[in-house]
Amino acid sequence: MSSRLEELDWQQTPMGELTLRRRHDPAVDAEVYEVKLGDEYLMSSLFTVAEEELARLGLDAATGDRLNVLVGGLGLGYTAVTALDDARVASMTVVDALPAVIDWHQRHLLPVSARLVGDPRTRLELGDFFAWMRDDTAPVYDAILLDVDHSPRHQLNPSHADLYTVEGLRRLAAHLTPDGVFALWSDDPPDDAFMVDLAAVFPGARAHEVPFDNPLTGGVSSNTVYVGVARGSEV
Repeated sequence: MSSRLEELDWQQTPMGELTLRRRHDPAVDAEVYEVKLGDEYLMSSLFTVAEEELARLGLDAATGDRLNVLVGGLGLGYTAVTALDDARVASMTVVDALPAVIDWHQRHLLPVSARLVGDPRTRLELGDFFAWMRDDTAPVYDAILLDVDHSPRHQLNPSHADLYTVEGLRRLAAHLTPDGVFALWSDDPPDDAFMVDLAAVFPGARAHEVPFDNPLTGGVSSNTVYVGVARGSEV
């Protein structure tokens, strides 16, 4: 293996072969961390702007001084660690279905790992976020920030699809406080059909396009962050 590319971890998972690797990218003259599932790229530290904006936009719509936050999907940790920048966050549970991902952070393999796991407000939980949302006994949160699937239409696992329906979104809303916020990251442009379903549960919901510089193309790319508030006000 080239000295410019280092495999930090490889594990077989129920979803396929999961790889964490680090490489030096001359385009940005920096170390880049990448996660692959099989031959598919899941995430890269080159592109964290929208993951960070997921936390900022979601929490900007939240009210209260002591927020209890649930993050669905740990990944490289940028959404979770950005949420910790908000002093109102009193506790944050981050749930991920892959033990390997939690292990990476507990071993401090990623740039934000030490800060994330070292913050006493953080709790990392192994579990299926989508199963949690189907469980009527699961806790209630002031904000739920979700970044697991590529988009509402493109899921990593078919079992996730029900969450993106009106019925699934209503089940999720039942896990929010009366003024609670749901925010969702998507790799796709705003989806009009999904917005209809989202607005049926969260009136006033918005789709925020988040632009960012793309060093691979030399241009500007964008992701989408959907935000809805349980009380139905526009966000």
